[in-house]
Amino acid sequence: MQVEKYRGRIPPKVYALLERRGFTTLRPAQAKAIEAGLFEDKNLLVCTPTASGKTLVGELAALNAVLHDRGKAVYVVPLRALASEKHKQFTKDYPGLKIALTSGDADSADSYLAAYDLIITTSEKLDSLIRHRTPWLAAVKVVIVDEIHLLNDAGRGPTLEVLLTLLRQLLPKLQVVGLSATIGNPEELAEWLDAALIKDTWRPVRLDKGVCFDGAIEFS
Repeated sequence: MQVEKYRGRIPPKVYALLERRGFTTLRPAQAKAIEAGLFEDKNLLVCTPTASGKTLVGELAALNAVLHDRGKAVYVVPLRALASEKHKQFTKDYPGLKIALTSGDADSADSYLAAYDLIITTSEKLDSLIRHRTPWLAAVKVVIVDEIHLLNDAGRGPTLEVLLTLLRQLLPKLQVVGLSATIGNPEELAEWLDAALIKDTWRPVRLDKGVCFDGAIEFS
């Protein structure tokens, strides 16, 4: 789908960044997200295969919050290593934004983050920030949750569930964007989040399934 088709639905400053990065087409999940209200601050649950473009949906939500809604965006990932990776990539892709990484000391309010636009963190750290009553949280317009299927994880799931519940109570107008390639019950989760469900099977490389036996592969 051509990006030009959505020029009227994408805020000008966000559109300019897409042009600067050389995007001329959108992948199916990205187009569906825009049509479902990505730039109207609607909650979204994006459940599509790996490498189908989910991360850009999260980035667009963050850019909309910062450049159009004049607030902050929080990008939540499950691991500190992944947080560092995202921080490095986003800093490279969006040099005009103030991007911070916080995933260390869980018992800290990190008041310095008030000066940043996009904050990349883990669910445990964000939970700690909420419990410290961090003042800048009131300015958060969107929370993007990568690997949101971890709600079903015995270790991290309870923290993430409580975190999302608290955020939605504290910030009634908060936009939540969940991203995952592996959700067993997407309809149920979308209902819990009060979110539009974005599903698509498109992937950049075809996936074939088969059985290998005795040196031969039989594809289904």
